[in-house]
Amino acid sequence: MPPADTVADSAPAVTLATIQDAAGLLDGVIIQTPCLPAPRLSALTGANVWVKYENMQAVGSFKERGAFIKLASLTAAERDGGVAAMSAGNHAQAVAYHATRLGIRATIVMPERTPMVKVSATEAHGARVVLAGETIAESAIHCAELVARDGLTLIHPYDDNDIIRGQGTVGLEMMAAAPDLDMIVVPIGGGGLIAGTAIAAQGIKPGVRMIGVEAALYPSATAALERRDGQCGGSTIAEGIAVKTVGTRTLPIIDERVERIVLVDEPHLERAVNAYITLQKTMAEGAGAAGLAAMLADPSFFAGQNVGLVLCGGNIDPRILASIMVRELARQGRIISLEANYADEPGLLARLTTAIGAAGGNILDVSHNRLDLTHLARETSIRLVIETRDDSHTARVVAAVQATGLAARLTGHVDGGF
Repeated sequence: MPPADTVADSAPAVTLATIQDAAGLLDGVIIQTPCLPAPRLSALTGANVWVKYENMQAVGSFKERGAFIKLASLTAAERDGGVAAMSAGNHAQAVAYHATRLGIRATIVMPERTPMVKVSATEAHGARVVLAGETIAESAIHCAELVARDGLTLIHPYDDNDIIRGQGTVGLEMMAAAPDLDMIVVPIGGGGLIAGTAIAAQGIKPGVRMIGVEAALYPSATAALERRDGQCGGSTIAEGIAVKTVGTRTLPIIDERVERIVLVDEPHLERAVNAYITLQKTMAEGAGAAGLAAMLADPSFFAGQNVGLVLCGGNIDPRILASIMVRELARQGRIISLEANYADEPGLLARLTTAIGAAGGNILDVSHNRLDLTHLARETSIRLVIETRDDSHTARVVAAVQATGLAARLTGHVDGGF
């Protein structure tokens, strides 16, 4: 593949100098987000972790950077004609937000299953939203049709040199805040963020190691680098990086500059989202937490290193976040289920709940079923969902119930809603 600085594009090749120029254009336009040490994540992972909080941007993600740089580069005729973009949410909001600020009409094509929180936010920023296609690839086809039909200018989410150099300003800010970083871990969708960040960071400190992260269900960059067809598809909480085709401009940069790409599964993504909210008290969407998920999946690779994580977005559906947090409690053994059939007699439920309460268990849900044909006519089936502190506390709760003379079986940890 050609060197990163010789990738063809109508805009100048992406270099440290063009990224520094982009930083000047962004001064006073976006938030220069903090990049701070994260002691609790360091303790969790065994590395010395710094976090770049791009979830603090006005639209909740790094996408503002490239979107503004691209929009600012348009000619007067292109501005008057309007722009179009395809996106699962964050690029959509960024284009809508800055297009409105610059007085440019914007049409955004989003996949039909995009979380409503992102659709609503995009519309609130002043864009017209069109829902089309199951995936970004299908949305891109519809977007291209609109561009050709209506004479719009495409604002591509990643495969554009102006976008890449805008995103690269993340790397400039990280190296200024934490010059001793050994590694920077960046989520990969189409590759614009990691490409720009790599050029910037390695332009300042050539020895800094770039590590990419993809959702295991969407290994597009990994497959492209291995020159094979990637099997991309499935439901992921990291929809922001659920991209089937990596950029033609970004791929050579990734090939040249990125040391390794880590594939992370859904449980590790969930655990990372939960760690950000519970340990760092900050919101991360699935894609935004992918860097931390990589560290949780392979801690030995990062152990003892100064690691910079790009928390690239925080626009998570509140329902998904709630489900993730409950599921993590279940994985930790802090939400359990007790179940049994009992003789249907007065005071039975009170005996159970009193024993659980005395042992310090917190009852979250009670199912009391007299009609199920799996037990006798004079029996009732009771299932209780209980919050406990840990496995040893669970054992004490079960023992307390059994001490009343009532049998109860632990039917396992609850794996989500109840």
